[in-house]
Amino acid sequence: MTQYFIMKKLYVLFGFFLICSQFQAQILDKKDLKTYEGYFDFYYEESTDKIYLKVKKLNNQFLYVNSLASGIGSNDIGLDRGQLGTERVVYFEKAGNKLLLIQPNLKYRANTKNTLEKKSIQQAFAKSVLFGFKIMSEKDDVYVIDFTPFLMEDTHGVAHRLKKMKEGTYKLDASKSALSLERTKAFPKNVEFEALLTFKGEPTGKNLRSVTPTASLVSVVQHHSFIKLPDSNYKPRVFDTRSGAISMSYMDYAAPIEEDITKRFIIRHRLEKKNPRSKMSEAKAPIIYYLDPGTPEPVRSALLDGAKWWNEAYEAIGFKDAFQVKILPKDADPMDCRYNVIQWVHRSTRGWSYGASVVDPRTGEIIKGHVSLGSLRIRQDFLIAQALMNKPFAERDDNYQPMLDMALARIRQLSAHEVGHTIGFAHNFAASTNNRASVMDYPHPQVTLKDGEIDFSNAYATGIGDWDKVTVAYSYSEFDKKTNEEDALHGILKKAQNDGLRFITDSDARAAGGAHALAHLWDNGKTPTEELNAVLDLRKQAIANFSEDNIKAYQPYSVLEDVFVPLYFYHRFQVEAATKVIGGLDYNYAVKGDEQLRSKSVSASTQKETLTAVLKTLEASTLAIPKDKLDLFPPRAFGYKSSRESFKGKTGVAFDPLSAANTASDMTLKFLLHPQRANRLILQKSLDENQLSLQDVIDDLLKASFEKTHTDSYLTEIQYQINVNVLKYLMNLATNEESYFQTKAIANKTISDLLRQSLNLEAMHMQYGIMIKEFYEHREKFKLESSPKIPDGSPIGSDICNYNSN
Repeated sequence: MTQYFIMKKLYVLFGFFLICSQFQAQILDKKDLKTYEGYFDFYYEESTDKIYLKVKKLNNQFLYVNSLASGIGSNDIGLDRGQLGTERVVYFEKAGNKLLLIQPNLKYRANTKNTLEKKSIQQAFAKSVLFGFKIMSEKDDVYVIDFTPFLMEDTHGVAHRLKKMKEGTYKLDASKSALSLERTKAFPKNVEFEALLTFKGEPTGKNLRSVTPTASLVSVVQHHSFIKLPDSNYKPRVFDTRSGAISMSYMDYAAPIEEDITKRFIIRHRLEKKNPRSKMSEAKAPIIYYLDPGTPEPVRSALLDGAKWWNEAYEAIGFKDAFQVKILPKDADPMDCRYNVIQWVHRSTRGWSYGASVVDPRTGEIIKGHVSLGSLRIRQDFLIAQALMNKPFAERDDNYQPMLDMALARIRQLSAHEVGHTIGFAHNFAASTNNRASVMDYPHPQVTLKDGEIDFSNAYATGIGDWDKVTVAYSYSEFDKKTNEEDALHGILKKAQNDGLRFITDSDARAAGGAHALAHLWDNGKTPTEELNAVLDLRKQAIANFSEDNIKAYQPYSVLEDVFVPLYFYHRFQVEAATKVIGGLDYNYAVKGDEQLRSKSVSASTQKETLTAVLKTLEASTLAIPKDKLDLFPPRAFGYKSSRESFKGKTGVAFDPLSAANTASDMTLKFLLHPQRANRLILQKSLDENQLSLQDVIDDLLKASFEKTHTDSYLTEIQYQINVNVLKYLMNLATNEESYFQTKAIANKTISDLLRQSLNLEAMHMQYGIMIKEFYEHREKFKLESSPKIPDGSPIGSDICNYNSN
């Protein structure tokens, strides 16, 4: 009896496998399959909304890239149309009844012919299995798998991003998701897939609500690319810290012990001359960038012009028309890896632009460059010019050309800048001190005063800079067999050094704890001090000129208030630059033998001169909006609510000039009294008794704040705002974990002295004493209070532009 049941089960099982085998054999014989033939053949079945992928070669590496074809439209959330995801080298491997999509670990390698040594590294570090596919059919080592579940995953991490940004917990809703065929295509060297994914959840943040029609249901299109890897003819170029090139790296465990185990190479496009012996030659395959055809005029022409600047740098190293810019064909997909793209991206608020690249992780070769330009940026540059002009709409409302010209000049530069990232170059924030030597700097408009009038003619530089030619020469120069490449590359950098060109990039240019005296974001001039004084003079004149004629007829005065914002804070970035000089350093990315300056403190005289300029930004007369201008800013008009780019205040509907001054003084003090800067002043004074000390800075600061008095009550109230900010940043120095013991001691003594002085003064000064007493009684509870937030400027903060690399 038992044997009977066993035999019965075996027959049932055999019948099941027979049915499955017949089903699998019939998959590709279905009549409603749409066939795509390319690098991978695949088939679409409309009745089931499935894609079947044919895999002909196992263990054959290729490149897999995920991206976002359609975005959410919020700069704060950061999920943009055209956003590249991660590139991965992958391969298919058979495991039982599955094909596994495996990503090998390329961070750790053994560059050797010893197979067992290579295997030992592979076994030492984990790989990643990205997906497991059930084999639907198999014939002659050709496998068919159901590819649909892979495409329906949230590979780009949309749900994770929404949760991270506190916009809500969302999950993929399969019933509202489907494959998208419009840009699902096959080509000989790549195949492209897309899926419309809908995420369901409960919105908890304001940003998502502001950009979605139904915030509980968020639908985006995710893109997937399988790309044939480049051939082995590409030669990686060694990274040099002085070159301005973006790098990739990995650890080579087969490297001789006397050599560095970490291998560093630059990222770059492949570029070869048709005629290597010719001084000037066309390229075998030119680098071509394609502009989003949805970009409107006159922006379209400006973007084309700016991107084309790079061709001059390639011509300087002997390539004719090697860098080209065209309009993307209408039937082309901007996510297709065959196209380098400049995409015009829309968001609900202004945001950063960025240049990203798809890079071969094995070698650093750039496969695809992708630029994303925020479309609202140009409007803010227009607004800056509008604020600076003297009565532009006094006589007519169509007098906008000077503003448009300045905004378009910025867009040209922005186009060149972001393309620069995608051809392999990092920021150079020291370029502004050397005749604007690079488009890879962040440029503030260089507007000047001429006979009391504001001149826009030189607001932004035109064309590629001298430093940009150096970076192109290092990354893309082709050398003949007789030339020692290493010596030639060092020669390029040595010449740049001799020509006085400097390269300092991101982390050394940031203002908060930054120390480099010449590398800054959004600054101008040979010295930060000289430019800050010039900017303050220009700002003063522009504010004096400002009137109702800075807006068109019949526009609400709330629009005029918004125009005034970038003018009032016009000095904000030059303040950041100047404060870095105090306790600052001058240094290079020096290497042994290049004879560059390694590092030195900024001279005491320069620091003192700069401190004098910085303290001007804390004068009540500088920060007080003139009384005759306050009538220009009535309560907000109906339908014109305040936004993130408006002044913040504490007086309800009334315009609040005291909070504006509070915000502006806080902006200076958070940089001037940063704990790391204070510590450097302590250190520098200990090494050189002639140097500016922390005590010197605080003494001068007190003279510019607590010791200032005014006969005008309006200026007195402004002064109180400034003084309270000085006090709170002294308290922060006294308690901050980053502060030296000596820094805390000096700050505490200063606060104690202020307490003693306040006891003998009038009621307002007694309020300082109350604040100080509360501070000493509850030091453990001290928290640096925020001033009214500074409105978003243009440029935006310190992180407007990003680039990615491996």
